[in-house]
Amino acid sequence: MEMKYQKTSGLTDNALSYCPGCTHGIIHKLVAESLTELGVLDRTVGIASVGCSVFSYQFFNVDMEQAAHGRACAAATGVKRIHPDNVVFTYQGDGDLASIGIAETIHAANRGENITVIFVNNAIYGMTGGQMAPTSLIGQKTTTSPFGRSVVQHGSPIKISEMFQHIEGVAYLERVSVFNPRQVRNAKKAIKKAFQYQLDKKGFTMIEILSSCPVNWGKTPIDALKWIEESMVPVFPLGVFKDAGESHE
Repeated sequence: MEMKYQKTSGLTDNALSYCPGCTHGIIHKLVAESLTELGVLDRTVGIASVGCSVFSYQFFNVDMEQAAHGRACAAATGVKRIHPDNVVFTYQGDGDLASIGIAETIHAANRGENITVIFVNNAIYGMTGGQMAPTSLIGQKTTTSPFGRSVVQHGSPIKISEMFQHIEGVAYLERVSVFNPRQVRNAKKAIKKAFQYQLDKKGFTMIEILSSCPVNWGKTPIDALKWIEESMVPVFPLGVFKDAGESHE
């Protein structure tokens, strides 16, 4: 029998630890497939962040390092500078990147570090119980904003891609999602392009991915995907925010 589809060799055989309906698993698959297709599994180093993806070092079939909370881009910078021929990526959530780790991420981008950041934005703190995140939407109810996020009390959601598009060291920056098959294909294309830019030594690349958190949102997996499309995308529009294209060495 001819094999039509099989699990990518970029993932281990360990069972994923994510909640039912969470799209981290899809994103893991896209990252792993991209690295496999580019033929770089044997020289890739991933930086696991603190958050829902804290155990990602058990799932990616590449060398992995665990960073302290928010310090993934600092760790990635060190690895890449010591091993410039390796492919280095971070895998971070909105709490790890947009809150405690915002300084490390901004300065890595500003220096044009030749690394790739996979930024998963689900608009909430997932692992710690559903608290308000820097990316939570106005009116969104969380355990720390039970009456909904308020501009007056909490400020507006931080739009990371819009912020980073103005940083000179950024070579490629795109926001994608995975709420339907077409968006999954678009996300795969963006992730693979970001890794290719790193191989071409063009500089800092980041892919922001709008993801779901059915448990902490209090929604079914299907309704959570609809909420991404209907509520998150209007606030965080999809698309390419920067594509420098030219060599950055």
